[in-house]
Amino acid sequence: MKVPLDYRRPNGKSISIAVSRIATAKAGKRRGALLLNPGGPALEGLDMPGQMAPTLPASVLDRYDLIGFDPRGVGHSTPISCRLNDPDLADLFPYPAADGSITANVAQARTTARQCASAVGDIRFFNTPNTARDLDRVRQALGEKKISYWGQSYGTYLGAVYRALFPGNTDRMILEGNVDPNLVWQQQAATWNKGMADRFPDAARIAAAHNDTLGLGTDVPAVTKNYLTLADRLDRTPAPLPGTTMSLNGLTLRQVTYSLLLHNETLPLLTQIWKAAADLADGKLSDQDKAVLAQVSTANPPEPGVPADNQATMFLALTCGDAAWSHDVNKYAADTAADRKAWPLTDGMPKNIWPCAFWPTPNEAPVKVTARGPRDVLILQNRRDNATPWETGLGLRRTLGSRAGFVGVDNGGHYVYHAGSTCADAATVAFLADGKLPAKDLHCTAKPLS
Repeated sequence: MKVPLDYRRPNGKSISIAVSRIATAKAGKRRGALLLNPGGPALEGLDMPGQMAPTLPASVLDRYDLIGFDPRGVGHSTPISCRLNDPDLADLFPYPAADGSITANVAQARTTARQCASAVGDIRFFNTPNTARDLDRVRQALGEKKISYWGQSYGTYLGAVYRALFPGNTDRMILEGNVDPNLVWQQQAATWNKGMADRFPDAARIAAAHNDTLGLGTDVPAVTKNYLTLADRLDRTPAPLPGTTMSLNGLTLRQVTYSLLLHNETLPLLTQIWKAAADLADGKLSDQDKAVLAQVSTANPPEPGVPADNQATMFLALTCGDAAWSHDVNKYAADTAADRKAWPLTDGMPKNIWPCAFWPTPNEAPVKVTARGPRDVLILQNRRDNATPWETGLGLRRTLGSRAGFVGVDNGGHYVYHAGSTCADAATVAFLADGKLPAKDLHCTAKPLS
């Protein structure tokens, strides 16, 4: 479907939005359309209906058609590109040098911002408010008076903005793994410090339980200390990966750790990667270590029609373009140094300088999210979420007030539904199928990690 690039000029330049549908709703039971967004920011969502459908019971599928979409600028929706030399999204996260200096980060941030401004002249129109306006055009194209919505991670902010802009057009809304709309985006990034500190011990406990084969330490403090020592060692002396032109450095180790902490089922693999990385640094790599590390060094194949740096470009467009960041380079240096001491697991990255410090001024103010409106939102939040920590879920809970029900789960990872808590799953299904929200904040448990 076509939408305006700039909604202030609805008859001006247009862009395309790719939408998918699985028509699961049954006649006589159909309630409407359930739009799905996997977050990111800047993840493609066309395949999300097919991914979610097997996890949903008939009581939900019978009531909703499942709708996926690639947000504007992403994937197959007029994808944009900064033409970055290194297109990997992970390389945008600015870890300081081994000695704590951010001089190289400042230079890279300035270069990246200039490159994006030059390559994508209208990049400021690829923001969250315009993406929310696109969603309402999707609603119109589907012929729906109202739409239901399920957003994960960044998708929780998109959903909250949509609800604020179009309060009369929203039916039932699930927000899972939540962004605090009052912290977008510089302050939200800083919450990763606490998120990593809360989540890391889940993996460290698994490593300690298998110390006889992994040799990473007999308890959480020992595993944590050995991990930090290894990351620092790889910062100073990257270890070449056999059979490739790549080396494993501290930055890559931290990025892989962050990524695999998002899911409980990947924690055992993460502990094996820590062991293999230590063996690599010691020069005693086994065949099993090689197989484990191969999973780190294998890049995803290019997607036809999508620029290699598309997700990285749109990640910057959204995080830098939704709200202005500080331009004070000296403060970034001071905050990074302080965070390296206070939060060693994140090594100063969350408060380091991003390209956002040199980004064009956003072309509109952030949308104000409030508690006004009907009670039609269910918030799902894990207590140990390294990407969107417990505190930011509570921040959204306070912002929405009595408008939202809240399900908190004593679990780790970024995802709540279908992740080990029958209590949370039942609450989610009850809301979507029958509109039943918990009368009070609900606190659930999950199956223990093994």
